[in-house]
Amino acid sequence: MNKHSYGYFIAFATILIWGTTYIFTKNLLNHFTPYEIVMYRTAFAWMILIAIYPKFNFRWNWKEERLFLALGVLGVTMYYLLENIALNYTQASNVGLIVSSIPLFTAIIAHYMHKDEAFHRNQIYGFVFAIIGIFLIIFNGSFHLNLNPLGDILAFICALVWALYTNLLKRVNNQMSPVVIVRKTFFYGLVTLVPILLLQGIEVNLTDLSNVNVLGSILYLSAAASVLCFLMWNKAISMIGSVKASNFIYLIPLITMASSYIFLKETITWSMLFGGILILFGVYVNEHKRIAIQESVVETAATPMDI
Repeated sequence: MNKHSYGYFIAFATILIWGTTYIFTKNLLNHFTPYEIVMYRTAFAWMILIAIYPKFNFRWNWKEERLFLALGVLGVTMYYLLENIALNYTQASNVGLIVSSIPLFTAIIAHYMHKDEAFHRNQIYGFVFAIIGIFLIIFNGSFHLNLNPLGDILAFICALVWALYTNLLKRVNNQMSPVVIVRKTFFYGLVTLVPILLLQGIEVNLTDLSNVNVLGSILYLSAAASVLCFLMWNKAISMIGSVKASNFIYLIPLITMASSYIFLKETITWSMLFGGILILFGVYVNEHKRIAIQESVVETAATPMDI
């Protein structure tokens, strides 16, 4: 398996896990508030990372620490909290649809931040097909969108925050251990999360953690969806770029639909199936035309110029 194929594989594996988190989060909402879930998920993830890699380098580099502070605030604190707060003001379907615009925002930001990831028209085509498919899956043919300005704006900010986080990852020193990168990110996420939780009056109550299903769900969100997925996401971005990796985010509603059918016995309708086909087609159009454009550029560059 070559470098690009491996990058695509781990990007898909990351999205496959993230697409199943809905099942475990739904279970935890019977026991905790959304704020408590974020707290336990982040704290457990950081402790797991400490156990995996307990070594520390205490040499202070302000420029480096400032970057990791930004990553922790964006990728952990702001993303998780904005998503949960948005859910308090608008429908989950609205949040799911808006957050699915992350690949488009990522491509636009990457165009200005990175010289090797220029924005192309094909990304608009892929976005249109994918977002229509996502709409069909989320709203299941009802075609009824209840707008709530505050909640929907927060969801858009949430999408922008993750797009910024994904693009900032490319600025991290590639020579640094992947585990250290994620550990430092979660450390700053936890540090900036604690004051917010204290203001919300969140108290630590470990009683429910004695429940095997509850503890299992938290460990899945912490170990798999946080530690493993952040490691794989960082690796995918370093191998195939932020834009290509983010295109797989379009698949999350499709994976959530399939996992809900398998584990929660939820019904899949023809509208949802057609939506899934459109999502896959949107991703194909995006990647296929991107490859065609890149090959054209290479061929043009290789052709001697007439002087």
